Amino acid sequence: MIQSLAALTSVSDKNSVFGASELGLSMPGVRQTNPGASVSSFGDLLTQMAGQMRDTVKTGEAAAISGIQGKASTQAVVEAVMSAEQTLQTAVAIRDKVVAAYLEIVRMTI
Repeated sequence: MIQSLAALTSVSDKNSVFGASELGLSMPGVRQTNPGASVSSFGDLLTQMAGQMRDTVKTGEAAAISGIQGKASTQAVVEAVMSAEQTLQTAVAIRDKVVAAYLEIVRMTI
């Protein structure tokens, strides 16, 4: 535990949450993107995020079906379903923010 806490002070990757990759921790539902792949526009970024969210939800559904059939462990099913649920909640929150921003723009006087 003390070694893990000491590793937090030497974390240099500001893009990961608390340097989880350096500590050897896995973050369910979070895909590591290729740092060399650049996004050329905001629309491309949203498209990429939507694709990753879709894949995460599909993985959760597939794990749930495998669990029902007895092909997957309970832990794997719970992890996949929780990841899909978190992804869906994030998508809904983003949608709500976009709708609120749109409504705010519509209310502006010209």
